[in-house]
Amino acid sequence: MIVKNLVTYPQFEHIKFVYVSLNQFYFNYTMKKIFAIFCALSLTYIAGAQTNVTVPVKEDKTTSVAEVISLKETEYDFGKIPQGKPVTHVFTFINTGTTPLVLDNVQASCGCTTPEWSKDAVPAGATSKINVGYNAMNDGPFSKFITITYNGTQSKQVTIKGEVWKTPTTSAPENSGLSSLKNQQ
Repeated sequence: MIVKNLVTYPQFEHIKFVYVSLNQFYFNYTMKKIFAIFCALSLTYIAGAQTNVTVPVKEDKTTSVAEVISLKETEYDFGKIPQGKPVTHVFTFINTGTTPLVLDNVQASCGCTTPEWSKDAVPAGATSKINVGYNAMNDGPFSKFITITYNGTQSKQVTIKGEVWKTPTTSAPENSGLSSLKNQQ
């Protein structure tokens, strides 16, 4: 409440009350007005952020690089495999380009997957292989990605998947009925 240089005479006491009351009403009215404007602007901003603005992308045909690697398969399913048994699969690819193809790196998504590949250049039209091994130590379903980087900047991705079932920790108990049958003979 702000009161400036108000003379306090008893005959003006009711005017002071009216002034102070009007000042509070004006202050509350102004705050409500500011709050309403703020809410309206916020809603407008939020509503505007929800619209999809599509910007046409210009295709630059000079930077387009042709695919020079053709994989016979990009995904392999091992199915159900026992826990602790390593499995492997060979991905075969063909160099469909006109120049030799060099595999720069073959990177697995985790340490349980180990890719092996030839570091030699693959001539145009020739076939080569990438051997991918998986160590099935954890039980349950799995899906692992292997990224093949070639010719400096190009890359492709292959996937191996399957399900590891938990093997028993102890061997089967001895069959006592079998030994009694052997003794009867």
